[in-house]
Amino acid sequence: MEKQYTSLREFYPYYLTEHQNFSSQALHFVGTGLFIAAAIYAIISENYWYFLLGPVIAYTFAWIGHFFFERNKPATFQYPLFSLLSDFIMWFHIITFQLPRKMKEARQTIFGQKA
Repeated sequence: MEKQYTSLREFYPYYLTEHQNFSSQALHFVGTGLFIAAAIYAIISENYWYFLLGPVIAYTFAWIGHFFFERNKPATFQYPLFSLLSDFIMWFHIITFQLPRKMKEARQTIFGQKA
Protein backbone atom coordinates (compact mmCIF):
# COMPACT_ATOMS: atom_id res chain seq x y z
CA MET A 1 0.00 0.00 0.00
CA GLU A 2 1.30 3.43 -0.99
CA LYS A 3 2.02 5.95 1.76
CA GLN A 4 -0.56 8.72 2.12
CA TYR A 5 0.81 12.21 2.74
CA THR A 6 -1.12 14.56 5.01
CA SER A 7 1.20 17.58 5.14
CA LEU A 8 3.38 19.52 2.73
CA ARG A 9 6.40 19.01 5.01
CA GLU A 10 5.93 15.26 4.77
CA PHE A 11 5.13 15.33 1.03
CA TYR A 12 8.02 17.48 -0.23
CA PRO A 13 10.79 14.86 0.20
CA TYR A 14 8.65 12.40 -1.77
CA TYR A 15 8.07 15.06 -4.42
CA LEU A 16 11.82 15.60 -4.79
CA THR A 17 12.49 11.88 -5.24
CA GLU A 18 10.02 11.94 -8.13
CA HIS A 19 12.15 14.68 -9.78
CA GLN A 20 15.68 13.25 -9.81
CA ASN A 21 16.38 13.65 -13.52
CA PHE A 22 18.16 16.93 -14.37
CA SER A 23 16.14 17.43 -17.58
CA SER A 24 12.91 17.02 -15.64
CA GLN A 25 14.10 19.49 -13.00
CA ALA A 26 15.03 21.98 -15.73
CA LEU A 27 11.65 21.62 -17.42
CA HIS A 28 9.88 22.14 -14.08
CA PHE A 29 12.04 25.19 -13.41
CA VAL A 30 11.25 26.74 -16.79
CA GLY A 31 7.54 25.92 -16.53
CA THR A 32 7.22 27.34 -13.03
CA GLY A 33 9.21 30.43 -14.04
CA LEU A 34 6.90 31.01 -17.00
CA PHE A 35 3.90 30.54 -14.71
CA ILE A 36 5.26 33.26 -12.41
CA ALA A 37 5.99 35.51 -15.41
CA ALA A 38 2.46 35.00 -16.77
CA ALA A 39 0.96 35.86 -13.38
CA ILE A 40 3.06 39.02 -13.09
CA TYR A 41 2.17 40.00 -16.65
CA ALA A 42 -1.52 39.40 -15.95
CA ILE A 43 -1.35 41.83 -13.04
CA ILE A 44 0.73 44.47 -14.81
CA SER A 45 -1.25 44.38 -18.06
CA GLU A 46 -4.59 43.84 -16.33
CA ASN A 47 -5.15 41.07 -18.87
CA TYR A 48 -6.24 38.36 -16.49
CA TRP A 49 -6.45 35.67 -19.16
CA TYR A 50 -2.74 35.15 -18.52
CA PHE A 51 -3.67 33.67 -15.14
CA LEU A 52 -5.29 30.83 -17.11
CA LEU A 53 -2.35 30.52 -19.49
CA GLY A 54 0.22 30.15 -16.69
CA PRO A 55 -0.90 26.71 -15.43
CA VAL A 56 -1.20 25.37 -18.99
CA ILE A 57 2.39 26.37 -19.70
CA ALA A 58 3.71 25.11 -16.36
CA TYR A 59 1.99 21.73 -16.53
CA THR A 60 3.01 21.21 -20.16
CA PHE A 61 6.67 21.59 -19.24
CA ALA A 62 6.32 19.53 -16.05
CA TRP A 63 4.47 16.66 -17.67
CA ILE A 64 6.98 16.43 -20.49
CA GLY A 65 9.60 16.03 -17.76
CA HIS A 66 7.63 13.26 -16.09
CA PHE A 67 6.55 11.31 -19.14
CA PHE A 68 9.78 11.50 -21.16
CA PHE A 69 12.57 11.84 -18.59
CA GLU A 70 11.39 10.60 -15.19
CA ARG A 71 9.03 8.04 -16.71
CA ASN A 72 6.67 8.33 -13.76
CA LYS A 73 3.18 9.62 -13.09
CA PRO A 74 3.06 13.25 -11.92
CA ALA A 75 2.15 13.63 -8.25
CA THR A 76 -0.34 16.28 -9.39
CA PHE A 77 -2.93 13.59 -10.01
CA GLN A 78 -2.96 12.35 -6.42
CA TYR A 79 -1.81 15.46 -4.52
CA PRO A 80 -2.74 18.52 -6.61
CA LEU A 81 -2.26 21.21 -3.94
CA PHE A 82 0.89 19.71 -2.37
CA SER A 83 2.34 19.20 -5.83
CA LEU A 84 1.63 22.78 -6.91
CA LEU A 85 3.18 24.20 -3.75
CA SER A 86 6.16 21.86 -4.12
CA ASP A 87 6.75 23.17 -7.65
CA PHE A 88 7.28 26.64 -6.19
CA ILE A 89 9.43 25.34 -3.34
CA MET A 90 11.65 23.38 -5.74
CA TRP A 91 11.90 26.46 -8.00
CA PHE A 92 13.06 28.47 -4.98
CA HIS A 93 15.55 25.75 -4.00
CA ILE A 94 16.97 25.81 -7.53
CA ILE A 95 17.47 29.59 -7.63
CA THR A 96 19.04 29.56 -4.15
CA PHE A 97 21.33 26.61 -5.01
CA GLN A 98 19.82 24.45 -2.26
CA LEU A 99 18.42 21.72 -4.51
CA PRO A 100 21.39 19.29 -4.34
CA ARG A 101 21.30 19.34 -0.52
CA LYS A 102 17.51 19.08 -0.40
CA MET A 103 17.59 16.19 -2.89
CA LYS A 104 20.15 14.36 -0.76
CA GLU A 105 18.02 14.88 2.35
CA ALA A 106 14.91 13.70 0.48
CA ARG A 107 16.60 10.46 -0.65
CA GLN A 108 17.68 9.87 2.94
CA THR A 109 14.14 10.45 4.20
CA ILE A 110 12.32 8.41 1.56
CA PHE A 111 14.79 5.64 0.73
CA GLY A 112 17.03 5.63 3.79
CA GLN A 113 20.05 6.30 1.54
CA LYS A 114 23.02 8.31 2.71
CA ALA A 115 23.67 9.33 -0.92
